This record gives sequence, structure tokens and C-alpha cells, in this order.
Amino acid sequence: MAIFAYLLGLATGALLLIEQRRRQRRREQGLISTLQAANWSTAVGRVEQLVQSQPRHQQQLRSLGSSRDTLDRILQAAPIGYLQVDEENQLVWCNDQANRLLKMNQTLAGPVQRRRLLLEVARSYELDALIEETRHQQTPCQREWMLYQISPDPLHPKEEPTYPLRGYAIPLEQGDVGVFLENRQEAALLVQQRDRWTSDVAHELKTPLTSIRLVAETLQPRVAENQRRWLDRLVNETIRLSNLVEDLLNLSRLQGDQFQGLNLKPVDIPQLIQKAWLSLEPLAQVKHLQLDYEGPPQYLATLDEALFHRVLINLIDNAIKHSPGYAPIYIRLSESGTAADQTAQPPLSPPPPALILEVQDIGPGFNPKDLPHIFDRFYRADPARSRSGPPLGSAPVAPDVATEVSRGTGLGLAIVNQIVEAHGGVITAANHPERGGAWLQLRLPLYSPGDPV
Repeated sequence: MAIFAYLLGLATGALLLIEQRRRQRRREQGLISTLQAANWSTAVGRVEQLVQSQPRHQQQLRSLGSSRDTLDRILQAAPIGYLQVDEENQLVWCNDQANRLLKMNQTLAGPVQRRRLLLEVARSYELDALIEETRHQQTPCQREWMLYQISPDPLHPKEEPTYPLRGYAIPLEQGDVGVFLENRQEAALLVQQRDRWTSDVAHELKTPLTSIRLVAETLQPRVAENQRRWLDRLVNETIRLSNLVEDLLNLSRLQGDQFQGLNLKPVDIPQLIQKAWLSLEPLAQVKHLQLDYEGPPQYLATLDEALFHRVLINLIDNAIKHSPGYAPIYIRLSESGTAADQTAQPPLSPPPPALILEVQDIGPGFNPKDLPHIFDRFYRADPARSRSGPPLGSAPVAPDVATEVSRGTGLGLAIVNQIVEAHGGVITAANHPERGGAWLQLRLPLYSPGDPV
């Protein structure tokens, strides 16, 4: 009986040992398969490598934590605001500057403990629209707007500061969006002071320049023939300065408080193009240039006729000045969605309907370094496209030609840009991909004559 009990215990122990070794073998095989090793010795070596690399990984984790803390301190001390929202537009992070700019009254800057919708803490719908645009396009977007502070107590309203903001939003991972905010108040004040100073100087110069021109024209027939060329030069320079003053005053009227709005009415654009070309045709005949118009024979659009005539005068005059002899000047009129428009600018998303006017020449075109500054005030391009006056020996210009187009003030395209923006449109400058000359394209919103503007 004792022997039977001994054998039974021995068999039970053997079975338990076999089961334990089987389990250990399964764990080893699982570990080997996890480490993707061919045998146990290789797996053990990899385990040893992991154990040895653990301090290095801990050091890397500490370094990443330190870098994150440094980034937080930099964003906190940055002179511009920064905030971050999640995929549901809930505020995740903001610095002190963003807190002050948007008057969010957050208890602390940095990571937000209790997430709330951004519109609950910052009543800026333009900022919300910028975030949505960035999330939809998945590209950095920029927008400027005026921030109007809303009083929280309608029964006891108080005057809140209003200032312009510029937001630059970037898409982040998992639908988050980060936004940099900049207060543009100081820049706006500098622009206002510059415009006011320019307008005041232009007003002061207008009267003496007119007097100098009258005196010079009075003396012209009274001097000897060999001395008259000096008075002619004086008159021409006085006219150029008077045109410069008039351009400065026009810019001030379009931008400042004097701007009374647009005098909108239905205008036949092809007829207005022909009218502008007839005014400049004597200048074009000197170089034997021709107008090549492509578009409908009649097209009504709601515009300010006088201002848009000035746009056409400046653009056609630029094309004439920079075209070689015996060359055409191309003017194209179309609507967005046509084949020509899709070829010129293939859109990423369907743009709103627009009127498109293109003016092209086959001259030397723009220098690539000049393109970002083409519409800046007083910017003069490279000598190949600068206005240095007619060459010696050229035919005289007829007296009935508008003299304001024969200037070199560097303000012509700035005035064009301001008038186009006043109409709610945009103008771009480039070199034509086929002809190589200057290519100016205007996009104006489509209004039917009876629509309110």
C-alpha cells in the first residue's frame, strides 16, 4: 500500500513537472515569436539589449519632456498670441498674449484644465471661420479682421477697445488647429499717419506747382528759340510733378475718410475699353501697336465708370510703354468657369462667379524679384520696365492725349490695385507662360445691374 502511494505521488509529480515545462516552453516560444528571433539564445540577447537600452530611453524621455517645457516657456513669453483647439473647437492651450488679445479671462495660461468651446471664451466669429477654413483645407491660412469686444452685461455696457487682428492658423494632428494672433493696431496707426502726411504734402505742393507751370508757359513765347528748350523741359517736369501730386491725392481719396464710396451703375466694359484705347492711340501709333481684343462685343457690369476707366488707362498705358514696336496688346474679357479661365488658374475648389479682365503685352515681362512688390507705392521695377520717358528722336505726342499717362511716378498700379479692391475684386501680376510678357489679371465679383451691392 505504501509502495502504491509512493508510485502515485511520483506519477503526480512527474505530470506536474511535465506540465510546468510545457508551459515554460510555450512562454519561451511566445517570447521568441514576439522578439522575432530564430532561437532562444538570440532572443535572450535581444532582451539583454532592451534592458541595457532602458536608461537611454529614459534619458530620451526626460529630454523630450525638457524640450516640451522649453517650448511652453517660449510660447508663453512670445510677443504674439498663440492658442490651440481640438477637433471639436474646444480650447486646449493658450498663452498670456492670446488671453489678453481675445479677453478670454482664462484662470491660467498654458494647458486648459476644463475644455470649453472657443466661442464661449472668445466671441470672435472671424477667428472661428479661420479655424474651420484651415481644418477643411489642411493648409496654413491667414486672415485679418477687426475685433469688436461685446460687453457681457447688456444692462451696464462699457466701452471696450477695438483693434485689428491678424490670425495665422496651421493644421495639426488629429484635427487640432494652432493659431498665432498679432495685434495690428500699431501698424494701422503707422499707415494712417503715412497717408495723412502724404495727403497733406500733396495738398501743399499742388498750388505752387500750378503757379510754376503758369509762369513757365507764359514765358515760353517770349524767349529766344535757342533758349525755349529749357522752358519746355521745365514745363514737362512740372507736369510730371503735378501728376505725382494728383496720384497721391487720388490714393488718399480712395483710402481715407474722404472716400464717399463707389458710384455704381451698369457699364458696357467693351465700350469702355475702346474709349480708353482711343485716348491712348496716339501713343500706340508711335510704336505701331495694335489692340487685340477677345471677348463679347457687349457686356454690362455694375462698376464705377470713372474709376474703372482710370484702371484701363493705367493698364493699357503700361502695356504700351513696355511693348516692342509693331506688336499687339492683348485684352481678354470673360467670366470664371470658361476654358480660358481654367487654363490660366486651375482652382483647388470652385471659386465664386467672377468677371475676368486680362491685359497682356509681349515685352520683357516682370523680373521675378519684382512681382511681390508690383502694386506697392513708388516701387520702380528693373530698368527694363521702368518709365524713363520716350527715347530721343521719337515722334511727338499729340496734345489731346491724356498727359497723366505719360508719367513715371510708380503709383499707377497702386491706384489700380486700390480701385479694384474698392470694387471687391483682386488683381494679380505675372509673366504670361506662352508669350513671356507682362500679364495682369483682374477678378471682379459678378453683379447684375439690378442687384444690391
